[in-house]
Amino acid sequence: MSEMTPNDLLRKVRKIEIRTKALSHQIFAGEYHSAFKGRGMAFSEVREYQWGDDVRSMDWNVTARMNAPFVKVFEEERELTVVLLVDVSRSALFGTQGKTKREQIAEIAAVLSFSAILNNDKVGALLFSDRVEKFIPPKKGRSHLLHIIREVIEYEPQSDRTDVGEALRYLTNAIKKKCTAFVLSDMIDVNGDGSPRYEEALKIAASRHDLSVIRVYDPRERVIPAVGLVHVKDAETGEAGWINTDSKKVRSAYSEWFRHVEESSERLFNRYSVDCVSVATDGDYVKQLLSLFQKR
Repeated sequence: MSEMTPNDLLRKVRKIEIRTKALSHQIFAGEYHSAFKGRGMAFSEVREYQWGDDVRSMDWNVTARMNAPFVKVFEEERELTVVLLVDVSRSALFGTQGKTKREQIAEIAAVLSFSAILNNDKVGALLFSDRVEKFIPPKKGRSHLLHIIREVIEYEPQSDRTDVGEALRYLTNAIKKKCTAFVLSDMIDVNGDGSPRYEEALKIAASRHDLSVIRVYDPRERVIPAVGLVHVKDAETGEAGWINTDSKKVRSAYSEWFRHVEESSERLFNRYSVDCVSVATDGDYVKQLLSLFQKR
């Protein structure tokens, strides 16, 4: 990424804050609260049994000690811990429609963060490439959120490549209590046959946390335009070569591969009950986030 001056960064963060904070207040606060409130029940107290109480809530130890029936009382856990897993690998810098994938991810991360704060939740962030580049522990407060947004915008990764599984394994190990986690990435992390490399890590993380995926892509990644002979370079591996984009066979083969990668990941998400939406760099993430919340 080109280096920003402190003033440039401040202006960019402020612009994102104004836009996304307004969206969070006007649109997402209620939807987010409905989608993610009370993802578990926390023990509150014991009290004497009353007619109509569920016998499955009986506290038999207290009942025996007091020689009278007592039940456990539970309350919804309304305060959540939200963790954003943000892809900062080199491929996230790609963008042909006025925004890079990373800039779109930064706005979405900000919307989710401000929505969480309105719900009185703690927010943390995990920036990853093929390693965990930075972990910001969950906290509350505007200054903490702005710190997260600044890091998402300007962080320079130590590595160019992507390993979604590494980020998911870190989440599983670092956050012991069940949290609400969002993976913001293009999710292009595949084996030679196009299948996701992160299946085992996703399976474990989804069993312990409330996991959602927001897949960000650029339209040019789905369809290559016919513009003649083009020199291309893989942003992550550095491999380069020439391709003839006038060839229908070449364009068709690439589009088929990309479609196969997306369909393979979607089957995986369905298998482990992970909600997913796809957002283009020139797309309306408001509509897609509302769709994600309403799925729940």
